[in-house]
Amino acid sequence: MSLKMDRASMAFTFKGGMLPMTVMELTSADPERIRDQLESKLSQSPAFFQHTPVVLSVEKLDEPHLSLERICAVCRANKLLPVAVRGGADPVKQSAWALGLGWFPPQEVRPRALESVANESGAADAASTKDVARTEATPAGRIYRGTVRSGQQVSAQEGDLVVIGAVNAGAEVLAAGNIHVYGALRGRALAGIHGDHDAAIFCRELHAELLSVAGNYKRLEDIDPRLLSSTVQVSLSEDQLAIVALT
Repeated sequence: MSLKMDRASMAFTFKGGMLPMTVMELTSADPERIRDQLESKLSQSPAFFQHTPVVLSVEKLDEPHLSLERICAVCRANKLLPVAVRGGADPVKQSAWALGLGWFPPQEVRPRALESVANESGAADAASTKDVARTEATPAGRIYRGTVRSGQQVSAQEGDLVVIGAVNAGAEVLAAGNIHVYGALRGRALAGIHGDHDAAIFCRELHAELLSVAGNYKRLEDIDPRLLSSTVQVSLSEDQLAIVALT
């Protein structure tokens, strides 16, 4: 019997791709502590907890026999949908599979600096570094020159973050203060990550998957379509995100 199928009889096709995904990095394996923090977060940012798919990162835990089923139940009770686990020993991997979750190996640490890429002789190759992003610290925060690509995270733990370029879908930018994007913002932007209610997000072209200021979230589907593709300012007004077009 021939295994060939014509297009009309095919029920699906496999396609590679990178979907935006929130990672929930666990620093405690206690389901009750996780429940307490999630309930607190839910009261602060209910818009974020709308059946958001999350990957549970257990890389910082030394727990070979994690109570994964209870942790997943706590997440679902708080409107988060665990879809996979990242890291953990073999029993964690087996538990994830038994619960119908995916499993990812621990994230690789890349010690190479972003500022430059040298060739094997140690001399910088201008042709190969032309499109490489560069980052620099300033007294007021951080400046990132280049495109923030899908799966990449750029943060300024103090002060503002300035991105001289675009933020692609699936990428994430975070700052203690303001975020300025001198290009299209298609990924996630989180300003005021330490609770600064006066922080704001500015971008040249709005297509963001998620916007957040001091823990208050707004997703793409909640944004007025008339503001998409516009130059905007995002700030807090009475604990709600306000998006204003800039001219």
